[in-house]
Amino acid sequence: MRTAIGVDLGGSHVTAAVVTDDGTIHSQHEQDLEDLQFEAVVAAVASQISAAMKDAGSGVAGIGIGSPGNIDAATGAVLYSPNFGWTRAPLGEALRKKFSVPVFVGNDARCATLGEHAFGTGEGTEDFVLLTLGTGIGGGIVAGGRLLLGNRWGAGEIGHHQIRPSDGFVCGCGKIGCFEAQASGTGLIRHAFAVAPSFPRSTLLEVARDKLSSKKIRKAAQAGDKHASAAWNNFIADLAIGLANVIAFVNPEKIALGGGVSTAADFMLDAVRGPVDALTTMVPKGTTEITIARLGNNAGQVGAAAMVFRGGLTAGDAAGA
Repeated sequence: MRTAIGVDLGGSHVTAAVVTDDGTIHSQHEQDLEDLQFEAVVAAVASQISAAMKDAGSGVAGIGIGSPGNIDAATGAVLYSPNFGWTRAPLGEALRKKFSVPVFVGNDARCATLGEHAFGTGEGTEDFVLLTLGTGIGGGIVAGGRLLLGNRWGAGEIGHHQIRPSDGFVCGCGKIGCFEAQASGTGLIRHAFAVAPSFPRSTLLEVARDKLSSKKIRKAAQAGDKHASAAWNNFIADLAIGLANVIAFVNPEKIALGGGVSTAADFMLDAVRGPVDALTTMVPKGTTEITIARLGNNAGQVGAAAMVFRGGLTAGDAAGA
């Protein structure tokens, strides 16, 4: 059985795991990132990789890293990452100098999609989409069994198609009404504040703005709170628009929802499936299964390791050495 190191690099922490080629995680090492300068992040990533490689012992096939941003799949350079403020950062090159095994770098959401497709909810499907609903919306598309990277490695940025371009929230990318701005965890919080004037006695308003979480709103909605329910219903309406658009764009067998908001599970699925069907027109309604992703927060590490086993996000797409 082959072993690889799968790394999930985020804006606040890095996790490195020992993963075997059946998708099993055997150990994990994690470190918070306090300094987002390139050299400091490389040092933190290398530290966690070294710890994981010590656990793995000899025979590690390679290192796979999922990083935020637009990634040159051939070199592992981070061409642009707003999370880190990097432009043309040579992440792959820097880590190859530190380790004697092949190093592959891919976008973190695409790595998570690969992991979920190979070993999670998407296993056995030919046409599959993963959406991670967290602070933003990440994603990836598998078509004909192949993970789509796009002309410049940007395929799968589903969070940045506009669903409310005239009256929506301002997205972090600068556009108005992106799917991410409306239907992420941050979007749910924004919906709660948008409808707040109609609920002056709401207990949700007793929480400081920077302390109100999507989880708190969802739980309040489940408990029947009118303010939270109004916000939740608006969130679900926007989520349904985005999912129906994904079905029109890709016509997948499955759409798996991951990320923090997906912990709502059946409460979210039961609410969104009907509206999605109502908005689905050009393919038979109900033929795309909308479900919860299976691997959770481990999808990125598993997918990064799978990238090693395959020789790239899509076999042969990354040099690795």
